[in-house]
Amino acid sequence: MQIHVVQQNQSLFGIAQAFGSTVDDIVEANEIPNPNRLVIGQTLVIPIVGRFYWVQPGDTLWSIARRFNMSYQQLASINGISATQPLNVGTRIYIPERPKREAEFNAYVEPRGTTVAPELVESARDAAPYLTYLAPFSFQAQRDGTLREPLLNDFPAIARANDVILMMVITNQENDQFSDELGRILLNDMDVQNTFLDNIVATAQKYGFRDIHFDMEYLRPADREAYNNFLRKAKARFSEQGWLISTALAPKTSAEQEGAWYEAHDYRAHGEIVDFVVIMTYEWGYSGGPAMAVSPIGPVRDVIEYALTEMPANKIMMGQNLYGYDWTLPFVQGSVARAVSPQQAIQIAADNNVAIQFDTEAQAPFFNYTDSEGRRHEVWFEDARSIQAKFDLIKELNLRGMSYWKLGLSFPQNWLLIVENFNVTKR
Repeated sequence: MQIHVVQQNQSLFGIAQAFGSTVDDIVEANEIPNPNRLVIGQTLVIPIVGRFYWVQPGDTLWSIARRFNMSYQQLASINGISATQPLNVGTRIYIPERPKREAEFNAYVEPRGTTVAPELVESARDAAPYLTYLAPFSFQAQRDGTLREPLLNDFPAIARANDVILMMVITNQENDQFSDELGRILLNDMDVQNTFLDNIVATAQKYGFRDIHFDMEYLRPADREAYNNFLRKAKARFSEQGWLISTALAPKTSAEQEGAWYEAHDYRAHGEIVDFVVIMTYEWGYSGGPAMAVSPIGPVRDVIEYALTEMPANKIMMGQNLYGYDWTLPFVQGSVARAVSPQQAIQIAADNNVAIQFDTEAQAPFFNYTDSEGRRHEVWFEDARSIQAKFDLIKELNLRGMSYWKLGLSFPQNWLLIVENFNVTKR
């Protein structure tokens, strides 16, 4: 597969011809929302085996081969050219598919309200072939150690049908807010804690969960060691059942990082105790803050590189958003940006006839537009380039894989690129 960025005056027909593909194949693969009105800067994943490279000034067969981790003799043989002849600028060189490594992928799915939307079920069904874990969000712990269950609907059946581990996500949420007081009770009252663990085991057995995942946020700093001890106790209990245990961690860059979200999350202890962690490397740009990339590559790298000083790479799943935000400008504290899928973002750009730009530092696409009421907007979202940058980081740092927050927002290019870069681990 190949990532192509639409240039001025390009059409799907011309792009398909250049890559030896078809318009129908490109439209279907990308679920293009605007096939008759492509946007300058819009990315397309071309569904071909391998990719093409067009010779640039200064290129040699050796430099191209080195760029793609091949020998120049192999590249010459594949393209039926002499290994010694100079290359003409503009010559199309075929680059074959490269070997892929194993990786794990998780996706959270969050049913809201009193019923599960059919679209959300379909999103989980479509994503399941590309997943190792499927994580309904969430079982909310109660102050007496019981559990408030989420709507599960067809999710257990979807997991079973696709050899996906059903992940039991447990949170310290009350009224949809993380509660440090609830956390205090669960981690320090041993009677409640034992009841809590009993209920987790009974529920996991009932539904077929095979990974127990604690997303305990905004805990009191004083409960840091209590949380570690609880995880040790839970690990011993779940190991008897042959289950995995995992945790979600706030995105820290040092052990001493201050703040209610960070202080009770002990990277080193979690790395020693649990089977793997999901690090929430997103929401730098968030709905209640100023416009910026949701998961800029620099801050993501900083968090992961710190994590690697505290735990092995094979225990780290990088968190990744499947959405972007549309901010109304100028940003006013207290305002809330609208969440958009990558597909919606592209359609907004098309409807407003504006080009999509790409921030090379953040490795993220964005654009600005003015709505029908004269209000200015700034949109940051994800595309094939931003996801490929994260996949490259996973491979560079040899991480376990990636965890997505959350299903229900359409981003077909992501799933195409998983297959291009990795063999998805199924357990």
